[in-house]
Amino acid sequence: MPEYPNVEDHGLIGDLQTAALVSTDGTIDWFCAPRFDSPSMFASLLDADRGGCFRIRPVSADHVTRQLYLPDTAILVTRFMTDEGVGEVVDFMPVVGHEPTDRHRIVRLVRVVRGTMRFEGEILPGLDYGRARHTIEDLSDEGARFVAGGVSLTVHRIGDVVMHGDGRSGALVADGGALRITGELREGDITGAVLETGGAAPERVSRAEVERLLRETSRFWREWNGRSTYRGRWREMVGRSAMTLKLMTYAPTGALVAAPTAGLPEQVGGERNWDYRYTWVRDASLSVHALLGLGYTEEAAAFGVWLMDRVHEGAGAESGPLRIMYRVDGTSDLTEESLDHLAGYRGSRPVRIGNGAAGQVQLDIYGEALEAIFVAAEAGLDLAHAGWVQLTELLDWLCDHWDQPEEGIWETRGGPQRFTYGRVMCWIALDRGIRLARKHGRPAPLARWMDARDTIYRQVMERGWDRRRGAFVQHDDTDVLDASLLLMPILGFIAPLDPMWLSTLRAMRGELVSDSLVYRYNPSASPDGLSGSEGTFTLCSFFYVDALARSGFVEEAELTFGKMHTYANHLGLYAEEIGLTGEQLGNFPQAFSHLALINAAIVLDRHLDDARDLVGPAIREAMRRLDTPTTAPSWRVPGEDR
Repeated sequence: MPEYPNVEDHGLIGDLQTAALVSTDGTIDWFCAPRFDSPSMFASLLDADRGGCFRIRPVSADHVTRQLYLPDTAILVTRFMTDEGVGEVVDFMPVVGHEPTDRHRIVRLVRVVRGTMRFEGEILPGLDYGRARHTIEDLSDEGARFVAGGVSLTVHRIGDVVMHGDGRSGALVADGGALRITGELREGDITGAVLETGGAAPERVSRAEVERLLRETSRFWREWNGRSTYRGRWREMVGRSAMTLKLMTYAPTGALVAAPTAGLPEQVGGERNWDYRYTWVRDASLSVHALLGLGYTEEAAAFGVWLMDRVHEGAGAESGPLRIMYRVDGTSDLTEESLDHLAGYRGSRPVRIGNGAAGQVQLDIYGEALEAIFVAAEAGLDLAHAGWVQLTELLDWLCDHWDQPEEGIWETRGGPQRFTYGRVMCWIALDRGIRLARKHGRPAPLARWMDARDTIYRQVMERGWDRRRGAFVQHDDTDVLDASLLLMPILGFIAPLDPMWLSTLRAMRGELVSDSLVYRYNPSASPDGLSGSEGTFTLCSFFYVDALARSGFVEEAELTFGKMHTYANHLGLYAEEIGLTGEQLGNFPQAFSHLALINAAIVLDRHLDDARDLVGPAIREAMRRLDTPTTAPSWRVPGEDR
């Protein structure tokens, strides 16, 4: 089998409409254009032979590599070190703005900062997921174009430096469907290439022009990062997570993709390989907390507009006002298909594009959406009258449909259930709607909404609670625990010191938590319709930190958060899951993971500040009770005499 890099051995670059992955060996092995959800131009991460890549590396196999971002930017530097010299590849994408465009550029600046180094480069695209056969046109020392049908990728040569060597060394050479170049650079030399989509003719790009693009890109990211209001303990981690979320936001609409990749497996060799290049209402709604918590009101407002447009479009639909996911432009055609010609990452097949879960019923999305709108309103982002009318219709629909079976937050394919988390989030939706109506004096059928909200609450407390286990469980017909319920105290459904919650937290810690890592649920105990296993879910691990802090276990939360930092990759990025030996699994990087990190950091900062002042008797009692086995919850308040 061909060699594949580890998932975590990558950095992310982007221009706010699409993105690319660059591995630590200097290879671009994933890039789609003109949007995140467009067909790939490089996808050797999913098939080393057919997918296509752009590789730049030292000729000598005896070298050490390091990778870093320029501080406070999304400009990626891959460094190669040998006894003879130190070379760098600087990768970035100039930001293209808020108007959709077919023109996207990847700048690959190659330079030597000490001594000499002999490089080799290979550009071999795999247009349309490797399905299209391309030709090479307009080949010269200025560059060339790869063309297949109506799609083209142009290579522009950077600078006047000709790499030193014999014969044709230092010139672009066509070799089959690839372009190749080899040669030696000396200290101070700069060369490289600019890749451009959109059909431009190849031309030499001056060193001055590339340096201008580098300065402008650096300025954009530094100024954006400087807008953050976060002043807590983990500024570097939080700042990198915020920039990662920004890189995964489609600027023309404000929509956040779940991840910029497709097909990366939750278990190497398994079938849990999904396309995450779309906008989930759930993920993007939860990002509003993170964005507003850092002071990024413009980004939160842009997503709010996108979300309300979806509510408007879905008004009157029998299946519900919202679908669970959309393309970044708001369309909902996500037909799932398998790319059987691709081998898959390390043999993980099938490779899927589109997403069949798009047609599922997942009731929790209404709670996440209303929570986002409520939080935005609290931050001063007011809702227009037309938007309120649409929300009223949405909540009326929810009153009639909240009790139906659904597929749930984890998009299981084992049949619908009455998931506890879905019921909790329906309660959140109605509760936030009631609060908005009261605070802003909006007309609403409050009696109806309150009746439905209270009925949901009673059902969760009666059917979602398993007395034998002393815990809230996944759904009515099981005793399986589910880490999504960590959001119960976070979103205010239950008090974080309520004995029923503390008992649930204790049960999760004993069954779902492995050191600092948290599993979503046990698929062997609760079949989800898929074969194989999966790693721990990074999102849930940060939810666990948040829940611990709120429930009084501040020192444990701080230690758990610190341990989670050790599972980040060398750039501070997280995939969807973490395996048994710390490897990243699933699509990369994952928005869910990074927004949860931000929210956990903000909450933990606040509770650490409070804990430094006073650890009250109620919290000490709660901590003691969590470590004391019980068979049934007590309804006494922690600290109360027994």
